[in-house]
Amino acid sequence: MLSGPALEAFQSSLLAWFSQFQRDLPWRHTRDPYRIWLSEIMLQQTRVAAVIPYYERFLARFPNVQSLADAPEEEVLRLWSGLGYYSRARNLQKAAQKIVAEHGGEFPPDVGAALALPGIGAYTAAAILSIAYQEKLAVLDGNVARVLARLGAMRGDLRANGMWPKLQKAASQLLDEESPGDWNQAMMELGATLCTPRSPQCLLCPVSEFCEARKRGLTAEIPAKRMKRATVEITLAALVLVDARGKTLLLPPPRKTKPSGAAGADDVPTLASRMWHFPTISVKHASAAADLRSFACKSVFRSKKLATEFVALKPVRHAVTYRSVTVIPFLCRVAKLPKVPGAKALRLQNLHQIAISNLTRKVARAAEKVMASAVG
Repeated sequence: MLSGPALEAFQSSLLAWFSQFQRDLPWRHTRDPYRIWLSEIMLQQTRVAAVIPYYERFLARFPNVQSLADAPEEEVLRLWSGLGYYSRARNLQKAAQKIVAEHGGEFPPDVGAALALPGIGAYTAAAILSIAYQEKLAVLDGNVARVLARLGAMRGDLRANGMWPKLQKAASQLLDEESPGDWNQAMMELGATLCTPRSPQCLLCPVSEFCEARKRGLTAEIPAKRMKRATVEITLAALVLVDARGKTLLLPPPRKTKPSGAAGADDVPTLASRMWHFPTISVKHASAAADLRSFACKSVFRSKKLATEFVALKPVRHAVTYRSVTVIPFLCRVAKLPKVPGAKALRLQNLHQIAISNLTRKVARAAEKVMASAVG
């Protein structure tokens, strides 16, 4: 990595570029650790454009750590609904409660205390503490790792064979200790906007003269593509009951689920993000209608036979990490919704009032579309 005058020139060029060309994002107008923390959690595996409206709505409802700690979990999840990866929201609230209980309502400036909070790892702690408190900690995420790998022409899988610790060491060596917050954001911004995975814009890069991968013509090869986990195909059938008043039935979030990472085709609650969902089961495509009818008889209507018609809707596609989910929704009109312990009855158009996942939202839209066509 760089040192001496070369390092100073590199740092100066990158910070000048960031000062002039950084994106105008709402969390860049504050040093409030709560707001920076919220933005970092929301940005995990999520595009900036998708995060901004959620960030603003969330802050309007929960303007500080105390309000988030005191809120019902259902309300937190409702405002997160649609953003995905809901464990982030649950951990965010758990961390807020710990901050209130143990740190007087202020995000702890100590890295050890920060790492002890639910949902906070090395990257997130470094990002929050450097930006909010100017702690001399270098961030390392996918964007920064790609920048570093190209700067040093580092071949191979960046997350294999001890490569990540080497990248962290390189990130720390490059860190501008006079402006650690701006520096970390500049490195992330470079990776997000110019030094992208495909077709990096080297001609616009403010530090291209320092890039070994560019000098050697290796920018398309570095970093090496990661081996992806094999996709698991899952087929589900969902029952959308609609009564004479246009209300539908949703089942409550389960109290207990399998450990994280254990979700399979038989773990419907986890696939529905442990939130309110339509009666749903795992099926084989050919027997979906029969399997769902049998399930409905036993677990929903508690009747031996059903005279109601199940109308198959257009299948819904959904992705949950390495799982590719196909949901076959069935619309079933009934005079009166069955009574199911803990279930809620809501109009399809009002499902936004409770915490539902994108999977459930897609199923609801499929049903709404067919019902609107029938009325028309």
